[in-house]
Amino acid sequence: MDTTSTDRPPHSAAVDRPSRLTLPVVLIGVVLVAMSISGTAVALPSIGRDLDASGSPLNWVVGGYNLAFAAMTLVAGSTADRIGRRRVFIVAALVFAAGFLVTALSPAIAVTDIARIVSGAGGAGIMAAGGAILASNYDGAARNRAFALMGTMAGIGIAIGPTLSGLLITATGWRGSFAVFTVIGLLVALGATRARESRATGADRADRAGSALFITALALLMFTLLEAPTLGWAHPVILLTGIAGLVALVIFGVVQRRSAAPVLAPALVANRGFLGWSLATLTTSIGFLGALVFLPTYLQAAAGLSPAASGAAMLLLTAPVLIMPMAAVTLVNKGVPARLLIMIALVLVVAGNLWLTALNADNAVAAVAAPLVLIGVGMGASFGITDGQAMAMVPADVVGMAAGFLNTLRGAAEALVIAAFSASLIGLLAARLGDTTRAATVGAGRITTGAEAAELDAFTWSWRLTQLGVGLLCLVSSSVVAVLIHSRATSRRTP
Repeated sequence: MDTTSTDRPPHSAAVDRPSRLTLPVVLIGVVLVAMSISGTAVALPSIGRDLDASGSPLNWVVGGYNLAFAAMTLVAGSTADRIGRRRVFIVAALVFAAGFLVTALSPAIAVTDIARIVSGAGGAGIMAAGGAILASNYDGAARNRAFALMGTMAGIGIAIGPTLSGLLITATGWRGSFAVFTVIGLLVALGATRARESRATGADRADRAGSALFITALALLMFTLLEAPTLGWAHPVILLTGIAGLVALVIFGVVQRRSAAPVLAPALVANRGFLGWSLATLTTSIGFLGALVFLPTYLQAAAGLSPAASGAAMLLLTAPVLIMPMAAVTLVNKGVPARLLIMIALVLVVAGNLWLTALNADNAVAAVAAPLVLIGVGMGASFGITDGQAMAMVPADVVGMAAGFLNTLRGAAEALVIAAFSASLIGLLAARLGDTTRAATVGAGRITTGAEAAELDAFTWSWRLTQLGVGLLCLVSSSVVAVLIHSRATSRRTP
């Protein structure tokens, strides 16, 4: 029996009904990927101690995953359309699991970093192909419910990721926690074999040049930001990679203007309304990611919390992301202006980040509790309304490209924020301690016996200044969003 279908709506015949495993398997995959994004940061201090790693090599554990996830999102969806959504989903789940298995067995930080990049590429395929599987297997109200569940499960994964990862690390060690993800990834791949295959009948050829240029630019810029604190901003390698990354980005823009099927149509970015809502989601990501990735290390080093306890503390940040999207959508449906809600959300994110400058080692959890809640509420509210409002600004024939742009923007922002936050934190620590190697070690959460007071003081000072920079950046970005989304000049023009 042929189980391959095209993009027509599912028929009522039993042969065309999706397998009962289709929805659960995709949703489990989504939760797994979301948890791996938010939960890995809790493991960083343990990984650093076990593999004797700090600084940029350690930060690549999170940054490399996010980089691969952001870059591969551009190509995973179109590849699934061309060669089969089920096929790409299964391969992606196997790649994801393989990366986690190698990480669990890794003898050195370099191996860990490479394995994490592999896992990130697999995670991108799970998310992109998973959404395509739902779109091709369900129709009408069933499709709406499927995508609502997909968004909810992503929120659950982000919310419980740090807490569950902390519990797993405490119970099994960091290697055991990665092994658990491996097993679940393999089960997801096995379950996906029961889904019906589908592919687009007239999928356009991929913009390979544009995709390659974007991936290259993002990788070079992230390498520059992560390695600069160690090598120095004036080091020839840093200068070369930084300039090369900017050049690749410029060439990417030129190629997009000339491509018949661009990854990102330049006219889409010229739509002020769409750009404003896109910048809003970028702003909330900037304000959310620094605390999500780097605060668990500080809490373990400064407050002496266990991985499980630091993961539980991060619920203050992540739990609101689970409940606020639906709350925000409900308010919009009842007539509350979406522009008003997003500005309130941005104010909360800005206020929370600036408030985090009150961080201190003596009462770390108490000092960050209220700011984390503010950031989480703002981030969650933006999750609920930015995509829908942005999609309303573009015509139907480019909504796929627009959705891809939003997801890529989020992923790229997350990758670059991790790199920039790390660069600032270690750079400031080096300036305060006068030793780059020692700064990297402290930044990884390893405090030298006999120098606890001085190093914790330097760690806190560096955190406060870095957080101040994040808050001010979010403030400036929010001001630009206010101008863009309140402008009617081109908000509903065809890009």
